[in-house]
Amino acid sequence: MDDRQFRNAMGKFATGVNVITTEVDGDIHGMTANAFMSVSLDPKLVVISIGENASMLEKVRKSKKYAINILSQNQKELSMIFAGQIKEDRNVSFESLADLPVIKGANTQISCEVVNEHVEGDHTLFIGKVIDLKLQECSDPLLFYKGKYTSLDETEEAVM
Repeated sequence: MDDRQFRNAMGKFATGVNVITTEVDGDIHGMTANAFMSVSLDPKLVVISIGENASMLEKVRKSKKYAINILSQNQKELSMIFAGQIKEDRNVSFESLADLPVIKGANTQISCEVVNEHVEGDHTLFIGKVIDLKLQECSDPLLFYKGKYTSLDETEEAVM
């Protein structure tokens, strides 16, 4: 199989859209990601995956902590900002959760301390111990499927 075929196959798995944030030397850094999952309930552990060419890789290594911001369907623009798809400066509102910057209004905010990292292929997996979380009033999640943003409404229409 070639890289495109593999990428297309992985794109058939619908994922939520997250922005990973951290702070280094007083500066807030973030990146859009869909590679996130829970690992363990006891202890409470999650994992994120960051590519070897991403500038965020060294930021998380240095800070030894990160936050996961699970976006709602009305936060597509935020995802695009942190994915580098919107180049012009935009104001992003942050709050603090366990001394980490989190995106104001995200469906869920999860603060983590890195407890382990594993280099696998062209990515590094960061295992994070959850130190705090905040749930918002639930609105539908922002989803990514077949290489584009989508919503539950769009996927429900496709099924009917």
